[in-house]
Amino acid sequence: MSEKRSIVILIADDDEEDRMLVKDALEESRLKNSIHFVENGEELMDYLHHRGKYADLHAYPTPGLILLDLNMPKKDGREALKEIKADDRLRLIPVVVLTTSKAEEDILRTYDLGVSSFITKPVTFASLVDVMKTLSKYWFEIVELPKL
Repeated sequence: MSEKRSIVILIADDDEEDRMLVKDALEESRLKNSIHFVENGEELMDYLHHRGKYADLHAYPTPGLILLDLNMPKKDGREALKEIKADDRLRLIPVVVLTTSKAEEDILRTYDLGVSSFITKPVTFASLVDVMKTLSKYWFEIVELPKL
């Protein structure tokens, strides 16, 4: 198996408790990747375009994977996803929706916009850890990602 480089994970979620749960679940799943957080779609796009407080490319490297909540203030995940997939430089970044929504409309719309996977947030922490273990194994051990 080829040597895997460390891939930055960017998590876009406005709920502080959810952000901490995802961070803890990733750590519990022994993920060594660097994790960055943004709180809404506007911050997500600023990060991806290295604008404002995210201008330092060394401190805020281009992510290899984005975990995206759909329901956020200012610019929701659907709008951000549409912008990401319309941008030639950003569209190769895999985006995994991680949301409380189970709406069929959200599932269909996000896949139509080019999302890589759609995951409904588990209710328990143990289930979230299991999802993060599976997610990290899939994205960081099995899949070949483009070098961005």
